[in-house]
Amino acid sequence: MIGRFVLAAAFVAATFSSAPPAAAADTTTVYVPPFYESVAAMAPVGKLGSVIKEESISTTIPGARAWRIAYISSDQMGKKTIATGIVVAPAGAAPKDGRPVVAWAHGTTGTAQNCGPSQEVNPAQPLNEYFLIGGNSTTDYGLPAVQRFINDGYVVVGTDYQGQGGGGNHQYMVTGTQAHDLIDSIRAAGDMKEVGAGKKAVIYGWSQGGGAVLTALSLPEYIAQTGTAFDGIELVGAVGLAPADVAATVPSPPTDEASAEKMLAQQNATFGDNVFQFAHLAMTLWALPGVYRDLHLTDVFTPEGAQAIDRIMTGKCVHSAADTINYVYGASFMSLMNPQATNALAWSKAIIASSVPNVKPVAPIIIYWGTADVTVPPVMGELYRKQMCAMGANVARVQLPGSQTHYTTPPVAEPLYVPWVEDRFAGKPAQDGCAAP
Repeated sequence: MIGRFVLAAAFVAATFSSAPPAAAADTTTVYVPPFYESVAAMAPVGKLGSVIKEESISTTIPGARAWRIAYISSDQMGKKTIATGIVVAPAGAAPKDGRPVVAWAHGTTGTAQNCGPSQEVNPAQPLNEYFLIGGNSTTDYGLPAVQRFINDGYVVVGTDYQGQGGGGNHQYMVTGTQAHDLIDSIRAAGDMKEVGAGKKAVIYGWSQGGGAVLTALSLPEYIAQTGTAFDGIELVGAVGLAPADVAATVPSPPTDEASAEKMLAQQNATFGDNVFQFAHLAMTLWALPGVYRDLHLTDVFTPEGAQAIDRIMTGKCVHSAADTINYVYGASFMSLMNPQATNALAWSKAIIASSVPNVKPVAPIIIYWGTADVTVPPVMGELYRKQMCAMGANVARVQLPGSQTHYTTPPVAEPLYVPWVEDRFAGKPAQDGCAAP
């Protein structure tokens, strides 16, 4: 049976304070399974990583058990939130020192409450992509390399991120928030005694999740925080699949309105060449006022655009959102944007602050990229590596064979990164990625 999650006018006014008056007066109804409906009614109270609801689910992975979970996390500003996700673990007793944990950060699925990958009918399976021929859903879901990791005796956890089933406004591309959700998903696995999770963990993520992975390794204080549901976790490595990092492409952040307007105009030009890219831009801009209260949708969108984008992003996942924008506005979708943004400096600062911090990561990172990726420019990973290597970090960057797109990156990279992950858990030193050409 399908449940119902309703964002009533009062809730919208309280949570989405940036929405224009016309949008705030509307009621958006999003249907979610009963598990998520009940979770959305819960308060985010408890220790970071504490599991506040779980249910056993079926899985087609031999030798594995699986659960849907809801757990306590926090956003980039430190406000407690609820995130949902799945946990898959080997059947049988765990070793005395616990099982290593592999934590997945998924790519873009959307900003509505029904966009969490764990809400699929059978989410505990290998990664299934919408755009690829074998895609069988309206969204990406599943866990890359999950069968191999289960065979290795690892616990695999995949977060949905806050706002994708647990209530609240999804903070799309606010990498600090998604990094917290990723780190706390490891704690959540440790909080489930039946899983047998240990302290050592590797994180891996794609696209939006790739940015979360890079950010997570640059949050040593959050990783080392005590008083959580599972203290003492140790991140021993990270895999970034075509990771997004906007800040790496802005070596000199704007310091005045004129330079900030130029940065936003360039961003619009980059993401305004087709409706699918524009949907990603619109999601990013829609999410930021929920984090930074000095921003308003009407700074960057026309009044009609602000209202339309608010309705679309609270009610649809990314592919449906793009289809709606294309159907209603066609080639004129950029007319939803103001010709020139106002409050541009505040917006540019928010975009950079939401990206990957310029902080040395605590563990080795390996990045995989394809030459035909036109969704996340590969230069982002190249610039990130240069910046981090200059700080003494260990960041490798591997070009995938052939002409790989953003969407073929995960399957083509899988046989390359799995042995790398296994080596990290085996305690083998990672090759110096910064010494490689």
